[in-house]
Amino acid sequence: MRRYGKHTDEDDIRSRPNRRGNRPRTHIRPKHEDAAEGMVLTVDRGRLTCLVDGRTVMAMKARELGRKAAVVGDRVALVGDLSGTKDTLARIVRIGERASVLRRTADDDDPYERVVVANADQLAIVTALADPEPRPRLIDRCLVAAFDGGLDPLLVMTKSDLAPPDKLLELYGALDIPYVVTSREELENGDAADRVREHLDGHVTAFVGHSGVGKTTLVNALVPEDRRRTTGHVNAVTGRGRHTTTSALALPLSGTDGWVVDTPGVRSFGLAHIDPSRVIHAFPDLEPGTEGCPRACSHDEPDCALDEWVAEGHADPARLYSLRRLLATRERTEGD
Repeated sequence: MRRYGKHTDEDDIRSRPNRRGNRPRTHIRPKHEDAAEGMVLTVDRGRLTCLVDGRTVMAMKARELGRKAAVVGDRVALVGDLSGTKDTLARIVRIGERASVLRRTADDDDPYERVVVANADQLAIVTALADPEPRPRLIDRCLVAAFDGGLDPLLVMTKSDLAPPDKLLELYGALDIPYVVTSREELENGDAADRVREHLDGHVTAFVGHSGVGKTTLVNALVPEDRRRTTGHVNAVTGRGRHTTTSALALPLSGTDGWVVDTPGVRSFGLAHIDPSRVIHAFPDLEPGTEGCPRACSHDEPDCALDEWVAEGHADPARLYSLRRLLATRERTEGD
């Protein structure tokens, strides 16, 4: 029995006519060399709002991208109607390489990781000093995700009129994280926004925080020309805020080269995707001390060389404590 390959050049093979009269399907895809470059601003039920040449364009993902999804912050290539007028739709045909990725999982047992934002270089962790109470374990988890994703952390403490920041500052002082303390009055008169803005110029900053901490209120103060719905009241029984931001949104920071990415409030920050061995890279003063560690050392066991390294005076013991607290955060829940 004769068998022919897909690309045979035999001239005696009968070919079936194309009754539809259209061109046969091909595996060769167009290169879209004339595609326009854009940035994803928000994603809503399969529709992506992109910034292209200073105008917003509604787009959808091209079929040839398969399961590869575009997220807020992605640099993309678009074809089709790029006018941005009502009822027009473009296609995203390429997703650029990501410089950084902030990811999380629903919990530590969930293998499915969710990309929160791409290409951000700073993570602003917003926490209230009271109403609701601070959750240091959630802050720790956000810090681990920032270090793993290549983002520099910024700690923003709100509602200082209700409680002092001393306790939190003492807890995170050894990490040498830049911070800003704000009050409700300062948010209203603009002083808080000005102090936070100093840390945002030239950066793409993703804002994350527990529901009810005033994250979206702060974003509205930073970008007053594009206000989002603010957070509802904090539940007096549970101490939790109500989600009002339902999707991530990138906003240009007026008067600067920076961008602000407002994200939905979180009640958990799973770290199932995190490789603990990468967290040590965020502690350059401790990293040389790991050369004497046993293979696959967790840096929190009796044979860890960091204990002797720190005891010899090469680094601050508080830094080692902070490292081990962050490494152990996957073993605890955020409410601990």
